[in-house]
Amino acid sequence: MSTCFADNLDSELLDKQPFKFHHKLMGHPALSLENLSRVLPTLPGQQVMYSKGLLDVDADFESTFRKKPKDRSLEEVIESIRTTDAYIMVRSPEVDPSFADLYRALCGDVSTLMKQRGVGEMPVGAQLYLFIASPNSVTPFHIDRYSTFLMQFRGSKTVTVAHPWDDRVVSQQDREAYVIRQNTKLPWTSLIDQLSTAFEFSPGEALHIPFVAGHHVRNGPEDVSISMSIIFNTDESIRWRDALSFNHVLRKQLGRLGMQPAKVGQSAWRDSLKSSLWHRYIKMRGFGE
Repeated sequence: MSTCFADNLDSELLDKQPFKFHHKLMGHPALSLENLSRVLPTLPGQQVMYSKGLLDVDADFESTFRKKPKDRSLEEVIESIRTTDAYIMVRSPEVDPSFADLYRALCGDVSTLMKQRGVGEMPVGAQLYLFIASPNSVTPFHIDRYSTFLMQFRGSKTVTVAHPWDDRVVSQQDREAYVIRQNTKLPWTSLIDQLSTAFEFSPGEALHIPFVAGHHVRNGPEDVSISMSIIFNTDESIRWRDALSFNHVLRKQLGRLGMQPAKVGQSAWRDSLKSSLWHRYIKMRGFGE
């Protein structure tokens, strides 16, 4: 029986398609605005990223949070978030004791799903991410280098998610460059939304966003949005990530011959081979494991 997620999840859908379900964490004291106001200022600065002003759906999501506003402190952002355009993203709040039990319970539920699908025993590199956003704020279009379960606690939002590996949404070349962190701004047009599913999202609901599935978020107009995700990798997604990184390097070499590498995500044995070759490559280049 799940501690945090609904009991009827289909584990076979993990990393294959987005799907919505219910979570069991409403009312958890760690996620109250009062506790967040206490915890956030105590976390290391590199774990708390925030911006002011509404973002556009086609903005560079990752680079936006490398620059914090110089005219507004985190405390001021939290205090005024109901009435000003602001967005706060917190990495690994589980370092605070108030989140520790919640983190362990979520990892346990993810582990159960992974075992059922046969993609590992425990989530690899699992972290919590917390999002606090003003009404109407936007999370720009991007993909993730991990699998995600996103849970809503306050306010509403529309999460628009495409099918993973759809080259019409994110090209193979852009996907590889994003995963290896060579380019974090992905092209976005309204056509992408036509190829995606828009999930209306309210408190008590959760959403699975598969590895490298293109998505963006628009928060509702009526209230501050508080949501939290657990991100993680499986044995399978680690192979995909390594294979995508190897493809990025291989693409440059094959391009000189008018060729391109085979697509990742279609052949398990080929992805495993590329993952192995990627580890040999980074060791040869002196980057270690």
